[in-house]
Amino acid sequence: MKDHLMYRREFSIGGEWAKPAGTGVLEVVSPSTEEVVGEVPVSTVDDIDRAVAAARAAFDDGPWPRMTPDERADVLARAAELLRQRGAEIAGVLVEEMGVASSQAPLQTGTVAPVFDYYAELIRTFEFDRVVRSGDHVGLVVSDPVGVVGAIVPWNAPVTLAAWKVAPALAAGCTVVLKPPPESPLSNYILAEVLHEAGVPAGVVNVVPGDREVGEHLVTHPGTDKIAFTGSTAAGKRIMSLCGNQVKRVSLELGGKSAALVLDDAELETVVPNLVRASMHNSGQVCAAITRILVPRSRYAEALEAAAAKAPTIPVGDPHDPSTVVGPLVAERQRDRVEGYIGLAAEEGFRVVAGGGRPSHLPKGWYVEPTILGDVDNSMRVAQEEIFGPVVSVIPHDGDDDAVRIANDTRYGLSGSVWTGDSARGMAIARRLRTGGTVVNGGIPPQPLVPFGGFKESGLGRELGVEGLHQYLEPHTIGVPPTLFPDTKRDAR
Repeated sequence: MKDHLMYRREFSIGGEWAKPAGTGVLEVVSPSTEEVVGEVPVSTVDDIDRAVAAARAAFDDGPWPRMTPDERADVLARAAELLRQRGAEIAGVLVEEMGVASSQAPLQTGTVAPVFDYYAELIRTFEFDRVVRSGDHVGLVVSDPVGVVGAIVPWNAPVTLAAWKVAPALAAGCTVVLKPPPESPLSNYILAEVLHEAGVPAGVVNVVPGDREVGEHLVTHPGTDKIAFTGSTAAGKRIMSLCGNQVKRVSLELGGKSAALVLDDAELETVVPNLVRASMHNSGQVCAAITRILVPRSRYAEALEAAAAKAPTIPVGDPHDPSTVVGPLVAERQRDRVEGYIGLAAEEGFRVVAGGGRPSHLPKGWYVEPTILGDVDNSMRVAQEEIFGPVVSVIPHDGDDDAVRIANDTRYGLSGSVWTGDSARGMAIARRLRTGGTVVNGGIPPQPLVPFGGFKESGLGRELGVEGLHQYLEPHTIGVPPTLFPDTKRDAR
């Protein structure tokens, strides 16, 4: 890995590589070797102030919000092409800084350029201005950019989730201050380089990694108009309260405790192992991961056996090895958290039927074996709280109604799936789930064309799709003389 990708000395502020105001540095530690593999400067409140000032000036006085949608679309399309060219570099940095398996890193990086492509094409035809009439009264409804956006992204998919925010914000005509996470700050430097090269004007996108303190300063800064955040529900609640004090716009993509409902006519012997493997993507560090598998009580022993047999076959190891599926957790504290939940077995009464320990062949790195928990009741902490690791609970249900009840019995509502031999039956069940996204029999929705987000404590607002663009627009109604817009359709609405 080239040093210039892993060791950064500056921030991206105002279209330039700016020296930090302070002298602090953040060492980036490899989750697989526990060794320092990179370094970035740590931003201070002064750095955040400079970045917000640059974004504010670019929004208030710069060309970006005043360019035509086609002009902005051309820049976004160029950025998409450059991101495709640098996809392998981004993937390589992700493997080093947060330990995602190299076999899976392209699944993250491969979704970045399409988001920029999508919003480039969307705004070429999007109706930013809409004329509304009633008799002799005429209103022009204008979709204005919300302003300066503070975007805060987590460590588990830093570039992907930055793209989900930056692309629609830019499409709307906003400017952005992006705060990458301290655990994995390096990959978003490549995004900054790409946007500069694509022709984004100075100050429109600013990238300043930092800790929670400067993140809170960004949230409360009077120069930001909206906060877009992905992360834990606890942090999201804090951000929402801070934004509430200022009546500041906010969108939140938070935690999940998603359930797969396996119905009595499903091919359990195939479905359950496939669900176990899918849940281990990114070592289970995915907000939308299936962490509860609900199976018919009459086949519970069979399902638990299938899950327990599958877990040990999933390759765990060095994320650089292309055969690895489960790499390390991002940090020692995250491994401690996951092991703490597994250690609740004696207290809560569930059983660890597979995994539960550290792989014996990996003395270095923050690894946890793929783990299956049995005899889990949905009221237990392991079934109610987000563990964010390679841990799956298998829970019995007593029919469709009971499965729906259990799936919805959570404070989260991000995603879920239904598995059945009858797709119409699966659709009927899917409509009853209180989730932002549901899969029936493995159907894959066409992201980024469709929205992503959750009900309840899984968040507020949506990302992707046309709904994602609306998060960065404010409706502005202008009453106009009828003569400005001749009435070609009398009393049209």
